[in-house]
Amino acid sequence: MKKFFLIGICCICSGILFSQENPSEIKKDTTILQKTIVIAQRKLSNYRQEKTLSSIDAYLEKANKVTMIKRGNYAWEPALNNMVSDRLNVTIDGMQIFGACTDKMDPITSYVDVSNLEQVSINSGQEGTENGHCVGGGIDLQIASSKFYNSGLKTSIDLGYETNSNYKITGLDVEYSSNKFYLATDAIFRKSDNYKAGNNKEILHSQFQKYNFSIQGGYNLDNNHLLETNIIYDKATNVGYPALPMDVSLAEALITSVTHRYRNDVTKIKSLESKLYFNTITHIMDDSNRPDVPIRMDMPGWSDTFGFYSKATLKEKKHNLFVNFNGFYNRSLAEMTMYPNDPNQPDMFMYTWPDIRTLYTGLYMSDNIILNPKESISTTLRLGYHQNKIAKQVGVESLQIFHPDISDSKNRFLLSFSGAYTIKKDRFDAALGIGYGERAPSVSEGYGFFLFNSFDNYDYIGNPNLKNEKAFEFNTKINFKCHALKLGITSSFFHISNYIIGEIDDAISPMTIGANGVRLYEALNHASIFDVFLNTSYNLSKKISFNSSIGYNHGVGSNNKNLPLIKPFSYLTEINYTTQKFNVALQLKGNGNQSKYSGFYGEDKTPAYAILNLNLGNILYLKNNKLVFKYGIENILDANYSTYADWNNISRQGRNVYLNASYILF
Repeated sequence: MKKFFLIGICCICSGILFSQENPSEIKKDTTILQKTIVIAQRKLSNYRQEKTLSSIDAYLEKANKVTMIKRGNYAWEPALNNMVSDRLNVTIDGMQIFGACTDKMDPITSYVDVSNLEQVSINSGQEGTENGHCVGGGIDLQIASSKFYNSGLKTSIDLGYETNSNYKITGLDVEYSSNKFYLATDAIFRKSDNYKAGNNKEILHSQFQKYNFSIQGGYNLDNNHLLETNIIYDKATNVGYPALPMDVSLAEALITSVTHRYRNDVTKIKSLESKLYFNTITHIMDDSNRPDVPIRMDMPGWSDTFGFYSKATLKEKKHNLFVNFNGFYNRSLAEMTMYPNDPNQPDMFMYTWPDIRTLYTGLYMSDNIILNPKESISTTLRLGYHQNKIAKQVGVESLQIFHPDISDSKNRFLLSFSGAYTIKKDRFDAALGIGYGERAPSVSEGYGFFLFNSFDNYDYIGNPNLKNEKAFEFNTKINFKCHALKLGITSSFFHISNYIIGEIDDAISPMTIGANGVRLYEALNHASIFDVFLNTSYNLSKKISFNSSIGYNHGVGSNNKNLPLIKPFSYLTEINYTTQKFNVALQLKGNGNQSKYSGFYGEDKTPAYAILNLNLGNILYLKNNKLVFKYGIENILDANYSTYADWNNISRQGRNVYLNASYILF
């Protein structure tokens, strides 16, 4: 299969040499869809955003089906359809990238910033398999593309401040654009002290500091072909995780790519996009700033990924075809060194990820068939070959203690497909979909070695013999419009076979001091996850609008135990007043009481909560330039609360006053 990987790279290189006529300028989609969060052509062009300098985490949390798992004030882990990152396919502009932390302290979303991105595409279930296999869905953080605006030099300066945590944000964008060439660069710096929960309670070890820098360039080769290159460098230091026993001294990423784009509206192949990419991550956990730990330890991790993809869109009569041939090679290595308090005792060392090499090659195809102006059918198919190999012999020998029959490599074939029927009328549209998907176990699930989980206080050991996790999915969406009123219902149901989760093994002693025991990754016979959301919007006038959303979720395993991290009843309601240069919104959001928590998997009951937020915005035009202000108060009533998604019940921020200012020079 390594030959297929090399063949794919050769196909891309040959595609870059292929040459024809000039496409029209690629336009940007600025339509806000339920599954798309638009950051816009310039991240500050939509002044109605609650915070123009919000983190990516805050943007993602706006989506119905997305929840962010919080272990502190930085690097929240996205969950989609009540499934965490192991069951998702999270990519950056279609590129595969894998975190280097065994404790999920560096989700992929933490290595980019709003300054890098144009929009975030969120696709539920098997709709999210464009870039790789998944069960819960896909999240693609999309970099702005093709900036041939012929607008010359453009600059913006961004400043932000928040009273809670003394949070400071500074950013600078510089862009030059012509018809033939463009160069864009941006930098952003974030620094936060410990934040305070409700009633002025300081949350220790919640500070962080982050730098992000990116540069993007493009050149029109001819009327149809262009080349682009992109580099993102992201570095976070002194990151505290109050919900965990360790902090992070360094989280560093370098993300690079070269892309060839072809477009021609008069041929059957409308567009062809091919990319070669490389990214590398270094992540270092340590507890040097924690008092009274039983034993000091360092836990560094590294992840390197080489990859490619080639995507093509074709149109033939009623068929709109899309094909993506992609592949990657990843190396994941993590280790732990423990330093005994007695200097006469030797240091203890082990590999927690014993240098796992992952090779993947896959093919994705989709077709949107237009039956008539009101009806369409869409289908998707993904086939993939997945191989894991343990590069460290000591890793093979360590895992053979618990799984004697394993070898140093494991090959898997993966299949995913889906279909959906959509009907659209003047005041009504609906969609009904089904899907089937498979995923391979993650590196931690398959090869992790004594990974401590502070959520349930157990050490976890991987299982290379796990079968592919398989999911059948049913989803529906109905929207109704009547004058100023819009109603929408979305719902999905997942029946997941071989549901991977940790099961207690009393025969094994834990490695971590104070741990309750050891869990081996095993598979439940099946698990079921269900969600439903009702969305409402009503325009009281041209300037005043009302929006609301309520949701219900449920998850249970074949052992009749509730699944962990399933969102309880939730609601959000907002009233907006908007003019051309000013907007104000009052928002109430909260969760109901978490009655169906999973005590068996370390979860406890979290009470209901509700918080009130106020945000305002102004836009001022100064000759040819623009000044944007966003300001407001979060958690106006200073509630002290935590949600089901807050690791170990860590409290969220109390009252916070913020101000974002951006000056854009044209």
